[in-house]
Amino acid sequence: MKFRWIAVATVATASVAAAMVASSNAAMRSSRSSSSTTLTVASAATTAPTAKLTTIARPTNLAPFVSPGVAGEGVYRPAGRTVQGHSALFTTTIRPLDNPTTVAGVAWIDPRLLNARLYSGSLSPGGLYWKFTAPISRGASRSLVAAFSGGFLLKDSRGGYLSEGHLVSPLVNGAASLVIYKNGSITVGQWGRDVVMNSSVIGVRQNLTLLVDHGAPVAGLQTTDVVRWGFSLHGVIDTPRSALGITASGALVYVEGRMNIVDLARILVRAGAVRAMVLDMNPLWPVFASYLPATSTGYATAGNGKDLTPTMVQTPARFFDPRYARDFITLSAR
Repeated sequence: MKFRWIAVATVATASVAAAMVASSNAAMRSSRSSSSTTLTVASAATTAPTAKLTTIARPTNLAPFVSPGVAGEGVYRPAGRTVQGHSALFTTTIRPLDNPTTVAGVAWIDPRLLNARLYSGSLSPGGLYWKFTAPISRGASRSLVAAFSGGFLLKDSRGGYLSEGHLVSPLVNGAASLVIYKNGSITVGQWGRDVVMNSSVIGVRQNLTLLVDHGAPVAGLQTTDVVRWGFSLHGVIDTPRSALGITASGALVYVEGRMNIVDLARILVRAGAVRAMVLDMNPLWPVFASYLPATSTGYATAGNGKDLTPTMVQTPARFFDPRYARDFITLSAR
């Protein structure tokens, strides 16, 4: 009996051991299989091709208003960081017809490569509830290509303001409007005609009425005007002025420089704008800066920024200053 019991126990123990080994082997096979699957998925995720962005054909150089032109006048050159190997921004300078002793800067922008965002300030449009406000965060600076100042103070803009779900001032039919959509696209048009409210609109910055419409300066512009298109400091006619337009191909054109309102409209049209609106004016307020870090994913900083024109009073550091209390627009790599 004793030997029989030992034999039975031995068989039972062997069976349990075999079951444990089989279970362990199955678990190891399952683990290896799971690990292999995970590695395959991870590998697929890291090697998945990035969706290629379509681009607008690069801009044609501008013919000078004053002959003969100076060296490099009207010739577009790439500026700012590239996006998937493409230049999203080209800049040049051109002398205004009525004031050829100075230069205006022109920035041609391909919005297909960029995401636009409206940043708001406690002074313009007002309020302390903004998520996107100066300074531009370090995270956002990794894709920043350019930034430019917005429009007049709301009390002078004769228009409305909408951003981040806050309607600070009612939107006005007929007003010139910079509109930004959920997908980061941006356009310029007349509110109620070219652009209207819908579920895709996340930002609207209105300022006066269109300066350029149907590819031509609007009627009634006067070279001596210092009131209708914004109050000029000390009544100076050739004060710094800025504007933003859109071309027939969908490109944006930004213009800034010391000039009268007629010259501003002329340059916008020369740059291809079919619709355009006035932004800010007078020495302290117009600013457009592009940023070119050492690498395509490097951080944009004041140190690698560049003003559009050498006469701009503000520097590329402006948008990184926590004290900056006015609205502005950023353009970042998609």
